[in-house]
Amino acid sequence: MSGFAAGRNRIDHSEGVRSAKPMTSSAEAATFAVLRLRMVEYQLRARGISDGRVLDAMSRVPRHEFTPERYRDQAYEDHPLPIAEGQTISQPYIVASMLEALSIAPEDRVLEVGTGSGYVTALLAELASYVVSVERHAVLAEAARDLLARLGYRNLEVIVGDGSQGLVENAPYDAILVSAAAAEVPQPLVVQLAEGGRMIIPVGPADCQQLQLVQNQNGKLRTTLREPCRFVPLISGDDD
Repeated sequence: MSGFAAGRNRIDHSEGVRSAKPMTSSAEAATFAVLRLRMVEYQLRARGISDGRVLDAMSRVPRHEFTPERYRDQAYEDHPLPIAEGQTISQPYIVASMLEALSIAPEDRVLEVGTGSGYVTALLAELASYVVSVERHAVLAEAARDLLARLGYRNLEVIVGDGSQGLVENAPYDAILVSAAAAEVPQPLVVQLAEGGRMIIPVGPADCQQLQLVQNQNGKLRTTLREPCRFVPLISGDDD
């Protein structure tokens, strides 16, 4: 869901957030809406997620649209699901926890490392003023661009590139969300944090990682350890 690929492609929708265009039938949409609200109530709120803006965003974004057809009936269950290129769409609870940790404000500029299906990109676009997402796999980036555009998101861009290096020309960022696991926190991302900026990233070996919240406070870094987790690896250009 992140790392390196030659070249770079962009989508830039600069006005507004979204005006969703349904891609499922009205009956299916109604069923999924009920399942989505149950997910928010029983998998998120009941387990301690309390940020109202995060809960509202996750009640709006149609996770089933980002899920492969064969797994669509599992879209609102609390576990990751496979997508193309050996990647995954992350567990809803972990996504909510990461978003809540970042405390994203409506005026924030956000960098996402690892677009994947585009689901978290959509959630970030609901919460922030501008989102740039970097994806290693061109196939995933193109699919996410198309879907996000069809859903009407206008405050984001998706780029094919080496997410471990961030995107320095758009820095600094108020928040950085990394959807792939690193052996250690990448310094190129740290230096792209704005004053007061926050980064959430899974850190550790392949079989088990821990979310780390890195905060830039008065030019000094403060790291807080959070939930254990398991993500696909963050791949840099040197690893490709």
